[in-house]
Amino acid sequence: MIYLDAAATTPVRQEVLDVIIPLLTSDYGNPSSTHEMGQSAARALDYARTAAAKVLGVRSGDIVFTSGGTESNNLALKGLALANPRGRHVLISAIEHPSVTEAAHYLEKHHGFSVDVVPVTSNGLVDLTALENLLRPDTTLVSVMAVNNEVGTIQPIGEVSAAARAVGALVHCDGVQAAGWLDMAEIARNVDALSISGHKIGGLKGAGLLMVRGKLALEPLVHGGGQERERRSGTENVAGAVSTATAMVHAAQSNAAGTAQSYGEYFINTVLTGLNTEGRTRAILTGDRIQRVPGIVSFIFPETGGETVLLELERRGVVCSSGSACAAGSTDASHVLLALGYDEEIAHTAVRLSFTRNVKEAEIATAARAAVAAVKAIAGD
Repeated sequence: MIYLDAAATTPVRQEVLDVIIPLLTSDYGNPSSTHEMGQSAARALDYARTAAAKVLGVRSGDIVFTSGGTESNNLALKGLALANPRGRHVLISAIEHPSVTEAAHYLEKHHGFSVDVVPVTSNGLVDLTALENLLRPDTTLVSVMAVNNEVGTIQPIGEVSAAARAVGALVHCDGVQAAGWLDMAEIARNVDALSISGHKIGGLKGAGLLMVRGKLALEPLVHGGGQERERRSGTENVAGAVSTATAMVHAAQSNAAGTAQSYGEYFINTVLTGLNTEGRTRAILTGDRIQRVPGIVSFIFPETGGETVLLELERRGVVCSSGSACAAGSTDASHVLLALGYDEEIAHTAVRLSFTRNVKEAEIATAARAAVAAVKAIAGD
C-alpha cells in the first residue's frame, strides 16, 4: 500500500521513538514532583522547550505545549483576543482550518467580536488588497495560515504581518502544514503566535505547541495548577512535548522540501498530461502551481467525482483523501475550494494526495500512473 495522506498524519519518526520510550517506561514521573523521577521528567520537558524554541528562533519562555494544532489555534485566537483590550475586531482568511474559523465564530457569538473573512484569489492565495481594506483601527488579531492543508498554497505571511502590524494588530499563524517544508524561524519572526502539531511531522498524535511572545497577555482556555507559566494548566504530556520538539528538530534538518519538489512536479505533470487532451479536461490542479509546498497536491476530477476516484485508487493500492481529515465524513463541499471559486458540485470531486517525508520515487511514479488509470477506468476508457 502506498500512503499519500501525510497531510492527515505521518508515521512516528524512529528518532522520536528512541527518545520517548524511556519517558513512557522508566522516566515517567510528574514534572511538578520534587523527587528525582519528577525532576528527571522536568529536565526532559525543559529540553523539549529549549529545542523547539531554537528551531523557531524564539525564547524558551515563548513555547506553550498543547494537545495539538486545534488546541493551539483555539488558544491563540481566544487567548489573545480576550486578553487584548485594544479592540474587538478579528480577521481570518477564507481558507483557514476549522479550528480557526470556529474559534473566531465563538468570539463573535459569545463575546461580541466582529469577524471579517479575507477572500483569496482563484489560485488560493490571500488577497492582500482585500486584507488591507478590511483592517480597522480596532482590529486586534489577524489569523492567516502559512500553508493550506487542502491545496498546499504558501501564504504571504510577511506581507500579511506587515499590513496587520501597521494598524497595531497581533498576528497568529497556523503553521501546522508548513513545518517540515518551510523555514519555521522565518515565519516565527513575522508573527506573534504560531501553531504547530507534532503528528504532522513524525511526532505523536495529541501533542503540539503554541509559540506566543512571552510579553503578550494570553487568556488561558484551561484553568488549574498553573502549568506552562499559567497559560495551559494540567499535568504536562512530557512524552508528547519531547516527541514534538524532536520531530521539529529533525524536520528542520532534513531536506524534505528539496527532495519532494521534483516528485510533486512529476506527479502533477503525469496526471495532467495523462488525463487532459485538447477539448477534454478530466483533471484540474487546485491552488497555485508555483507558490505551494511540493508535498500537497489536490486535483478536481469533474467527470468522475472524488469519492469514486478515492475508492478506485485504494483498490489499486494507493490511499489518499478528499480533503481535510478534520472534515472527514462531512457531506459539505470543501470551504477551501468554494473560496477559490469552484461551485459546490465541482468541489465535491476533489482528491488530495500528500507525501510523507520518506516517500520513494518509485512510489510517486506508481501512484501517479494509478491516478491516471483510475480516472480512465471509471470513465470506461
